[in-house]
Amino acid sequence: MKRRTICVVTTSRADFGHLKSLLAAIYSDPALRLQVIASGMHLAPEFAMTSEELRAANVRIDRKIHMLLSGNCSLSNLKSIGVGIMGFADAFFELKPEVVVLLGDRFELIAAAVSALMLKIPIAHIHGGERSEGSIDESVRHAITKMATVHFAATESYRRRIIQMGELPAKVFNFGAPGLDQLSACTLLTRTQLGKDLGISLDGPFALVTFHPATRDRESVATQARHILEAIELSGLRALFTMANADDGGLRINAILKARCELRPGRFAWVPHLGHRRYLSCLRHSSVMIGNSSSGLTEAPSFRLPVVNIGDRQRGRIRAANVIDVPCSRDAILNGIRKACSPRFRSSLRGMRNPYSGRQRGSVGERIKQVLKDLDLSRSPTVKRFRDLR
Repeated sequence: MKRRTICVVTTSRADFGHLKSLLAAIYSDPALRLQVIASGMHLAPEFAMTSEELRAANVRIDRKIHMLLSGNCSLSNLKSIGVGIMGFADAFFELKPEVVVLLGDRFELIAAAVSALMLKIPIAHIHGGERSEGSIDESVRHAITKMATVHFAATESYRRRIIQMGELPAKVFNFGAPGLDQLSACTLLTRTQLGKDLGISLDGPFALVTFHPATRDRESVATQARHILEAIELSGLRALFTMANADDGGLRINAILKARCELRPGRFAWVPHLGHRRYLSCLRHSSVMIGNSSSGLTEAPSFRLPVVNIGDRQRGRIRAANVIDVPCSRDAILNGIRKACSPRFRSSLRGMRNPYSGRQRGSVGERIKQVLKDLDLSRSPTVKRFRDLR
């Protein structure tokens, strides 16, 4: 029996964590053959070379596509997409996958999607239908949706939105967010183990901080970073800072946050890349999450962790009651932190359900794998019919 070849593309530490259960499900199925392409931030030294995490998880990388050009601005990122198209075109032509899996909305994925589309390879897209109006990710995500053949939304609202975009309901599934599978599969570290592993003291309350550039925000990233640092200083909390992504201004944010951590070693810690197990462990043990990462909306609710969500980057996404939305100003962030840490707010989160949890917890990756395994590829799967709303 010929095995079906499924190629999974990963471009960052974030999407790899969400893809882990699907990768394991494909690899363990004797009827399927797994291919993995690593690209984007995984291969960039300035973003911690996170491809090492794939090796640590015993994931074989079939191709590496270096595409990020230096500069970390809109122009360099645009040129990176061009470089990526050439790299993915060669990789897909040589590997000859029957399905390409893309997760999310990173600009690097445009290169993979265009290459697969032009080579008539069907695309399976995960986490489509979502809104994040404060960044170009919104446009990238919807563009990939229109290039994709089969879709795996994380909530029913997102599934309906994909159908609203003209996609056939029979090809749009809602199993929940695959990244939450790791909550069942991964043994998290205790607070003592986590502190020892990171080489820092985690005594007392601390904040987990991840702040990415809001690519449609006119205020400078340096000003935004300063507001965040001043608010955390005034809150009295200790803080663990992780790295921003490769969007325009990401390196500038990283430099500012890292410099402040070096000035305050007893209180602030700079950990560019935590890895998925340590990251989830931080969500369990921290008192509050601060920043604008989508993780605050998708994963933090499972820990009933209060989140101070800053600015417009995640505007439009479904959120649970743990999220406190604030503008990017020092006083607003500080007030958000104080509310998040208050006993009254924390007690209000008891019994809260994560809106991104599927009905069958821990099995999202397996269910996506089964759809990909059963997908009918005999009738020109990249040729789609637009479904008009009635």
